[in-house]
Amino acid sequence: MPAWWLWTFYATIAFALVYVVLYPAWPMVTRATGGVLGWSTRADVAAEIARFEAANEPMFARLLATDPAAVAADEDLHRFAVAAGAAIFRAQCSQCHGAGAAGVQASGFPNLLDDEWLWGGTTDAIVTTVTHGIRNETDPDARYSQMPAFGEELDAEEIEDLVAQVRALSHQSHDAARAAAGAALFETNCAACHGAAGEGSRDLGAPVLANAIWLYGGSEAAIRQTITFSRWGVMPAFGARLREAEIRAVALYVHQLGGGE
Repeated sequence: MPAWWLWTFYATIAFALVYVVLYPAWPMVTRATGGVLGWSTRADVAAEIARFEAANEPMFARLLATDPAAVAADEDLHRFAVAAGAAIFRAQCSQCHGAGAAGVQASGFPNLLDDEWLWGGTTDAIVTTVTHGIRNETDPDARYSQMPAFGEELDAEEIEDLVAQVRALSHQSHDAARAAAGAALFETNCAACHGAAGEGSRDLGAPVLANAIWLYGGSEAAIRQTITFSRWGVMPAFGARLREAEIRAVALYVHQLGGGE
């Protein structure tokens, strides 16, 4: 072998030995060897995150001190809140509501871009929903509503009549005779929550039935499934996961998407 090649090879061995001593190198059961310098990419990333969090903290403090409904009047604060809320939404909310917040049609994950809200679309209402969630078992203040499973109370023919009536209320094709029979059933069993004309109730979290917006689908099969077995959508409470300022930020982000009130 040429001498220069041998000496280069020896140099790489020496470099490797020095590197193993100075830096993390050998994997172990729960961690890698740390090296005498104690260098860590994770520590570098954590320090970088801490630096940005410290830089953002004054803005979060302003956000916390400002009424959510008044943030829009402060251009700089609103811009910060929307940007921060977008990042939080992508990390915490997009898995269900979609990256663009359009929801997942017919799967119970609502579209946040329109102006149809089960519990209200004001900034304060969104803050409450995000903080406490919906029908979860971890927060006693969670939004809560429960639709009975009418398959336990009505026979198959009556359920078909109700399906036709709900389709009639939402101006879809339906069996007129069945809808006429279903109107009385609807008044007795459904109107207390959904309203006589299917206008819904935000106080009860009862959806509007008189339009074309459906959480679980408006086909005959989907409505039959809903009436027979009910639905039980759950949203986690983020009050234990996020700081109040972060909750306000994500609420303001959702509010400005186009469906906020």
